[in-house]
Amino acid sequence: MTPKGLPKRQRLIGAWLLLTAFSLLGGALFAVWLESQLEVTGVYQLLLWLGCFSGGATIFAVGLLLERMLFSPVRQLQAQLARLVANPDTEDFSQPQGWLKGLAPDLRRAQESWQSDRRSLHRAHADGAKSATRIRKELEALLQVLETPLLLYDKHRRLMLFNQAAEQFFAGIPSLGLGKRLEALFPLASLQQTLSQLPADGTQRELLVPCDCRWLKVIVRRVPESQDETLITCSDATAAWTNERGVRAELAQMLTPLRQHTASLVTATDALSQLRQHDHTSGSLAHRLEQVANEESIALSETVARVGGLIEAIQQQGERLTSIWSNDFWQMLDDYLDPAHRLITPIGVPAWFKGDAPALMALFNSLVKHLSDYFKNNLNDNIKNSIFEGEVSISSKHTYLDLIWLGPPIPERELNQWRQQILDALPLSPSAADVLRQHASDVWSIQDTDGQHARLRLPLPSVEQSEAPRVVTPRPEFHDFGIADLPPPDAALANCPLRSLELVIFDTETTGLELRRGDTVISLGACRIVNGRLLASDVFDHYVNPQRPIPAASTAIHGITDNDVIDAASLIPVLAHFHDYIGDAVLLAHNAAFDMLAISQNSVLFDMPLLDTLLISRALDEALDGHDLDSLVQRYGLIFPTGMRHTALGDARVTGELWLALLPRLEARGITTLEQLLHFQASAFDREDASAS
Repeated sequence: MTPKGLPKRQRLIGAWLLLTAFSLLGGALFAVWLESQLEVTGVYQLLLWLGCFSGGATIFAVGLLLERMLFSPVRQLQAQLARLVANPDTEDFSQPQGWLKGLAPDLRRAQESWQSDRRSLHRAHADGAKSATRIRKELEALLQVLETPLLLYDKHRRLMLFNQAAEQFFAGIPSLGLGKRLEALFPLASLQQTLSQLPADGTQRELLVPCDCRWLKVIVRRVPESQDETLITCSDATAAWTNERGVRAELAQMLTPLRQHTASLVTATDALSQLRQHDHTSGSLAHRLEQVANEESIALSETVARVGGLIEAIQQQGERLTSIWSNDFWQMLDDYLDPAHRLITPIGVPAWFKGDAPALMALFNSLVKHLSDYFKNNLNDNIKNSIFEGEVSISSKHTYLDLIWLGPPIPERELNQWRQQILDALPLSPSAADVLRQHASDVWSIQDTDGQHARLRLPLPSVEQSEAPRVVTPRPEFHDFGIADLPPPDAALANCPLRSLELVIFDTETTGLELRRGDTVISLGACRIVNGRLLASDVFDHYVNPQRPIPAASTAIHGITDNDVIDAASLIPVLAHFHDYIGDAVLLAHNAAFDMLAISQNSVLFDMPLLDTLLISRALDEALDGHDLDSLVQRYGLIFPTGMRHTALGDARVTGELWLALLPRLEARGITTLEQLLHFQASAFDREDASAS
């Protein structure tokens, strides 16, 4: 460890004032003694007292001069250098004052040279990385559209890459994240032998593993010519098994009674035909055979109806029938029909339905053209120029897609004619009736209650979903190949380099500051740093129901009201989920004593190492005042969006950026491992009670 530098400003001022007071007191005592010995009066007495007080006055004047001309400028220079180390590209330059004013040109030149060198390095790096950037973007685009969940692990079984399909496949499981271990997601015992025996040529191995109440079909292979990286793809074997044992299995079982009823009916029919050729046969036998044929016919019709229902269910479960948002469908249909004009206006409440979008596009394209031709030939001019409206209505089993116009309904014979039209835009050129059968549906035309409008109604399978679709932006990070260069995760944590630490930065918002008197957590937010990168999407953000009203004074700070937390979970389940989110990471907070006190619960133990940016800043700059979060953000020139402060997740992200700014200053002092940093921050600990940051 290096020396800490200047002592605290308060200590210097205290020592200076104390020395001045002692000098003045000593001078006064000495003046009294001399006056009694020399018995001087008048001007000589005044000079005597001035001479005895000159020492204290000199000390006071010299101290004041040093504070203004040296110590204060040195502290200013220290803050300026700290900002440069933490944020070399900052344009904020503070002019040195006092006796250090002459250093201003040199300091400015050093800053400009440093920034110029960094810009040159950035340009060289950008020029050399164009090809890698292009390959990375192609990889990201491919991973985003790939529907197979894909995971890539390094030789130490840390996750280096995953795609959006994997994120959706493992939704709600906190064990998925860059840098997290394989055994956190899968039971390692199921994969241990397979991983150890994987050939290097990329030959795959398949096995079933349990995960979150599901059985997964996992395909594992070694990436050829790599550093023992492992590629894993997953599929839900439970869903496939349920499908095979569900409708498909029931359909297969229906074949046996169907064959039996058919055989019985054929046999009875043959017997009846033979009886008619023999007049001597009694009529009672013929009656019994007719009864058998009738019963088998009824049973056969019921079985066929059940088979039809099962086939309809299979059609609805087909891969081509996907969930479609009605507003998106009407917009796509409008663009498909005539991009320059809006032919269909959506009305009513939008909803989800299930269908084959390309087939429905071709179907409605044919339908609109057929209706337009019908209107031109059969309706008056006012109705000919009317536009269509699209509406969606929901019943217990179906979602109805209605095409509405001003005029009478379409006759059934006209619809029958349309059903036979061939849809050349689709593969194999099916008819409109074929597409309707694909969706187990049909169309009919009805009059609206207003007597002026009519509609054509198409029932489609419903979807158990109510919220409008959200725009999914590409993930800012879902891969980090630098993880492969990190030290083994089972190495001693104390000796782990600071830049290799996996950190979870967290913050809390509470009902108040008196945690020992009943105040409690109402919001818990956290983010993660992996391989020196603050991940934007890997976050933990939960409200907590405090089981008590939130004071208005607290709401004025963080903006959280009782309505925000009324449906939130209580503290213990949220803490348990947060503990799972942390995993093997090290905790980091600003004024961690307060936040740790807030989440300290007997049933959830947080025994992982804890870092505190407040203590680290105090240890780095003991002579500087202001170690609260806002002061440090200003000191290091960090810029954040407005409204980010005083939210749990926002403060956690600010603290994460502050940690990245402090890191180069710690490394400059030779503090490079977790053990060294824990000792360093302990030197700044005082026994003041924890308070809000």
